[in-house]
Amino acid sequence: MKKSKKLLALLLSLAMIFGLAACGGGTQGGSESPSGNSETPGTVESNPGGEENNAVDPDSIPDTMTSEDGKYQVAFVTDVGQLKDKSFNQGTFDGVKLYANANGKSYKYYQPANGSEATDDDRYDAMKAAVEGGAEVVVCAGYLQEAALRKAAMEFSDVPFVFIDGYPLTEDPENPDSAILTNVAGIAFNEEQAGYLAGYAAVKDGFTKLGFSGGGGGTNPACCRFGYGYVQGANAAAAELGTNVEMNYSWQYGATFSGSTELQTMISGWYANGTEIVFACGGSMFQSIAAAASANDGYVIGVDVDQAGESDSVVTSAMKGLSDAVQWAVGHVYDGTFDTIGGTATSLGVKENAVALPTADSSWRFETFTVEEYEGLYQQMLDGTLVVDADYSKLETTEWSNLTLTVI
Repeated sequence: MKKSKKLLALLLSLAMIFGLAACGGGTQGGSESPSGNSETPGTVESNPGGEENNAVDPDSIPDTMTSEDGKYQVAFVTDVGQLKDKSFNQGTFDGVKLYANANGKSYKYYQPANGSEATDDDRYDAMKAAVEGGAEVVVCAGYLQEAALRKAAMEFSDVPFVFIDGYPLTEDPENPDSAILTNVAGIAFNEEQAGYLAGYAAVKDGFTKLGFSGGGGGTNPACCRFGYGYVQGANAAAAELGTNVEMNYSWQYGATFSGSTELQTMISGWYANGTEIVFACGGSMFQSIAAAASANDGYVIGVDVDQAGESDSVVTSAMKGLSDAVQWAVGHVYDGTFDTIGGTATSLGVKENAVALPTADSSWRFETFTVEEYEGLYQQMLDGTLVVDADYSKLETTEWSNLTLTVI
């Protein structure tokens, strides 16, 4: 199956003209104010025509500001990759900006030194600079922050830290029975659910040769869950259709979540050999994969946020509510209830409206798979009749009934 790039380009143009494009807006079944209401953990836009969750476009809020007293209350420490990666870092920082903007707080982002080669010391130095710069809460993005965050949280025990894509931390990583750091709130997502939705939808829409290119070298739990869910969804849809599908699956050239000529060359080879659509699961890797798709008349599934506006090769995006989860967690700091999430594991999925595919007119680019079919699938997850397995260690040991998996 091939879609018309000219048609997609036209749809994009019309969407821009009429202001239909939306990114991280409404919710599956409702919305809350971006003022940090601690009742709503994380929401993503999935309801066409639904209420906007954030009335303010985060792109309209400056990335940098000058505080009158030189102090910055809400701090963000970036993951590897670019701040404006149109994905994980940017989606997380949007939450920082939106909360600060709505509540009159100063804010600042800190990028660890040495870029993609940043060490634990570099990350700790960024966290320390944030605290010394007046941070009343520090938001840290990505599982790579763990060691530095443990050190910073123990040293600055009176400062709350929000660990996005994280989990509770103990004082001694070698001793699970050691004290839990109660000033760290670990916020994770059920990425396997979003991946399942994307894989299922792609196969139902007629794609039979799929790809997955993941970040973190296969060590990032979030990307691993995305990928495992994607395979499950594709296999389930193929089984329902009574057909067989193929999938290339690789962690190569994604260790630093950055685009590269090597990654683009590999994905171009996939497209040249028949792959029709690739799940670009890794921040700035998207640019290389989208470039390969455009050059080969291929298609892409975006990740973390709605990436439809980045390329007309994007068919859908496996989203998670990064921005709203940040606002929810930071809201707990300022309403005095951080102790209810500090030191605990928060996992957000369909039941919290925190993972979804975008269904706005400008983002829904499937030809035969309908929004109604998608909502029916989503409802099955909500009511528990469809449970997506999160144990990605089973990926290569599972005998997939209707999918041939080639791990590269």
